[in-house]
Amino acid sequence: MTAAKAPSQPQAGTAVPGEIKISYPLLWLAIAVLVVYFPSFSFGFTELDDSIFIRDFQEYNEQISNLFGAFGRGLFNPTQDPYYRPIFSDSMILNYRISGLEIGSYHVVNILLHITTIVLLYKLFIRLKLKQLHAFLLCAVFAVHPVLCQAVAWIPGRNDTILAVFILAFFNKAIDYAEKGNIKNIVLASFFLLFAFFTKETAVFAAPAAFVILVLALGLKPFEKRNLTLYGTWAGCFIIWFAARSMATVHIKTDLSTARQVTDFIHRLPVMIQYMGKIFLPFNLTVFPIQKDTVYYFGFIAVALLAALIYFSENVNWRRLAAGFAVFLLFLLPALLVPGNLNEQTFEHRLYLPVIGILLLLPETALFKRLTDKNLLVAISGICVIFAAVNFNHQYNFSDPFAFWHKAANGSPNSAYANMMLAAREDRNAQELAYEMRSTEERQSWVKNAGENAQLSFDLFHKAYGLNPNEKYLNFYYGCMLQKKDSILASEPYFLKEKKTSGYYECDFYLARVAMTKNDTAGAIGYMETYLKKDAGNPQANKNLLLMYFSRRQFKEAKMQVSKMQVLGLPVPQAMVQQLNAMGIQ
Repeated sequence: MTAAKAPSQPQAGTAVPGEIKISYPLLWLAIAVLVVYFPSFSFGFTELDDSIFIRDFQEYNEQISNLFGAFGRGLFNPTQDPYYRPIFSDSMILNYRISGLEIGSYHVVNILLHITTIVLLYKLFIRLKLKQLHAFLLCAVFAVHPVLCQAVAWIPGRNDTILAVFILAFFNKAIDYAEKGNIKNIVLASFFLLFAFFTKETAVFAAPAAFVILVLALGLKPFEKRNLTLYGTWAGCFIIWFAARSMATVHIKTDLSTARQVTDFIHRLPVMIQYMGKIFLPFNLTVFPIQKDTVYYFGFIAVALLAALIYFSENVNWRRLAAGFAVFLLFLLPALLVPGNLNEQTFEHRLYLPVIGILLLLPETALFKRLTDKNLLVAISGICVIFAAVNFNHQYNFSDPFAFWHKAANGSPNSAYANMMLAAREDRNAQELAYEMRSTEERQSWVKNAGENAQLSFDLFHKAYGLNPNEKYLNFYYGCMLQKKDSILASEPYFLKEKKTSGYYECDFYLARVAMTKNDTAGAIGYMETYLKKDAGNPQANKNLLLMYFSRRQFKEAKMQVSKMQVLGLPVPQAMVQQLNAMGIQ
């Protein structure tokens, strides 16, 4: 840190006598991110969406043509999907082209996106004529803030960081055009806004936020010719996105009645208080939060603290203060509009953009107005150290599936999904212990631990079922649990219910076993054939189907099944091949 002489006419971002100026601010901010997020370089999957986009979508990601195809389909499913986010899909395809299934590079990209966001945020604060020290300190808080951890440490969280990159780039270029003109600036602003639209639906509020920044934060006249030209390009970008989304094969399968939307919105309004608490006092963070299990007292303290900082401030620029609140509310609005039957979680990564609004208003509070630069630097540095420590510790909840779902179930005990997924992990741990045992002592330990894990898994499934018997995949997992307890016939209604509610294809594999237990080989064949339409390369399913064909003396179908297995490179019992050849089955 060095004291710099002021120019005769001070400019935004430069120092004047008595001010502290930070040398190489962007370098220090990048280093802070790398230090704080260093653990995440070695993280694996959480089994919440990340394994879908990387492992399950491997075949999809291998096709470079899907960079364009993503603009015509849903995110998770080509048709039965309400999410339209082609830029996110493209980021996963490009990431796969770099490193395949090696997950470390996906975490590297997430961290680089966070650093890029911070660089653009710093440039935005300088364009908004904040003091250089203030811009640096605000970006430092953003860099290490633990409430933003999920957007960085959780691979699918990059949807919010990519969105922030495009929206901040859009803000910067919109300001450049409003102040200087130049066709290049408006073209780039339109380009960034359009890409923001194709990243996430939240971008719908980017243009209103830009209007707030131009008119309130910068004090530009709303109806100047340049601004009117900007508004026209914003409308054009929205029309292009809306038309593309309308032509895509997305399908919103949910109740979108006005009454339901209003009810859900009113129900979610208190989430604003919860989010405020997590921004100012981020000590009750979790990975799978729901409104019911999130406390409010941190939020009320945060609101009181912010009110006090504003009340005791001096020479407040009320337009800038209003701009900060408006940006916060605009970017928070999508989280309040999510239909309850589509998603009940109050994920913390959704705060990635709203936090920028809070940072924008902080320079108008007593913290920045009444403290000297030296005292402010000490105060914010202390806050950053605390936030960095909380972030560093919280990150490990994203390190692997067990840590993730254990934290999810503890943090949201009333979430059926969180309890279900932890139960599935406990059950899988019991299976993994069986594979890892080597000695007699290990086998004895396995018997004990496997029994404990199985009982814990059983109890968690029961708890989840009591919370919400219609939770997606819960009936599937419950049926699997019953089959492992040799209650095969009792599992049938759960698999049938899951098929009816979610259409989950793996139910057919287990229903085939139910049918075989009932001596209904024809029914078992039907289930297994249906299953293999979705997972054609499953070795066990293919072998089971072949055996069932033989048991019903359907030798022609058996011959075709052998051919399919050979094409797939799957092992085929030689005795069966020889028998079919001896029979001359064509």
